[in-house]
Amino acid sequence: MDTMLAGRFHLDSKKFAVEEVPIPVPGPGEVLIEVKAAGVCLSDVHLLDGSLVPLFATSDTVTVGHEVSGVIHTLGPDLKRGLAVGARVTLEAGKTCGKCAGCVRHRPCTQMLTAGIDYDGGWAEYVIAREDTLIPIPDSLPFDQAAIIPDAVSTPYAAVVATAGVRAAQSVGVWGVGGVGAHNVRLARLVGAAPIIAVDPLPSARERALAFGADLALDPTAEDFADQVYAATAGRGLDFAFDCAGVPAVREQAASVLGLGGSLILVGISPRPLTITEGLTFNYMEKQVRGHYGGTPESVSELVQLTAAGRLDLAPSITDHIPLADAADAVHRLENKIGDPIRLILVP
Repeated sequence: MDTMLAGRFHLDSKKFAVEEVPIPVPGPGEVLIEVKAAGVCLSDVHLLDGSLVPLFATSDTVTVGHEVSGVIHTLGPDLKRGLAVGARVTLEAGKTCGKCAGCVRHRPCTQMLTAGIDYDGGWAEYVIAREDTLIPIPDSLPFDQAAIIPDAVSTPYAAVVATAGVRAAQSVGVWGVGGVGAHNVRLARLVGAAPIIAVDPLPSARERALAFGADLALDPTAEDFADQVYAATAGRGLDFAFDCAGVPAVREQAASVLGLGGSLILVGISPRPLTITEGLTFNYMEKQVRGHYGGTPESVSELVQLTAAGRLDLAPSITDHIPLADAADAVHRLENKIGDPIRLILVP
C-alpha cells in the first residue's frame, strides 16, 4: 500500500477534504508514525474557518491535526535516539524551525512551527515526526487519552503551573469550560487552588465543571455575577482569571473581578484586539495581563507521568470516537457545540 487517507486543508481555496495521498517517507532524524488517535481542537476549526492563518506554512496544502498518538512504523536514517519500531508515542504539538542552535520553543527566535497548521499533522493514517518531538507513552495509557495531552491538557497545565504559577489556596476563575477550560479546572484543583470558579453560559458546561472539580459554576450573564465571585473569595476577588474562550467580553469581565495583584491569563487564542477598558482601578489594584501560548515539551512529559501514576484520569475528557473519513462531521460538531464535546477523537 502506497497511499493513505488524510484530512487536507487547501490554504489557497480554503477547502477541506479527506483525500487519498502518498504515504510520506521519513528523512534524516525523522520517523513514520502509524496514527492511532487524533484529537479535534478548536484551533483546527479556526484554521478551517479562516480565523487562524498559518504564519510559517511550508506548503499550500496541509494535513490538519496537532493532537496525535500512535506507534512508530518506520525509522528514518541518522537517528540520535534509541527508537524502536512499534514503540507507543504521543507527538508534541509543534516544533522549532531548527535554524537556531539550542532553541527552546519560540525563543530566541519567533518561528515556532505548529503541526497541522504550518506543516503536516496527524489527521491521517500515517504522519512524519521529527525524533525530538516524540514522547513515549506507557501501555497503560490509551491512545485517545495520550493524543489530547500535547494541547488540550498541556496548554492549560503550562498556563496554571508556569505562566500563572498557581499555588495552593489561591483563588482561580476559568472562563469557558470546553476542551481546554475543562482541563484548566482539573489542573487548578490538582495544584490545590481554592476556590475554583468556573464561568460558562452553557448549563451543561457548568455541570461538567463541577464534576471536574470546580467549587462554584456561574453563568456570566447573571445580574449578581460579580457579587457571587466576591462572596466566594471572601471579598478579595480572584488571584487568577483564565480566559479559555478567547473572547473580548470574557477578558473584560474577568479583569473586573481580579483582586489585588490579580492576573488575567490569556489561554484562548483570538485574532481580535486585546482591550481592557477598566481605568484607574486596574493600576491601583496592580492587576496584570499575561499572554500564554500552548504547552512545553516538559509539560507533555510531566502529564504523561501524572496520568501513568493515576493522578489524572483523562477518560472523562473523551466525548466520542469518529472515523477519519468523517473528519468534516467532527469539525461541524465541535464548531456548533453539538453534544457540548470536550474532545472528539478521529480514528484512522
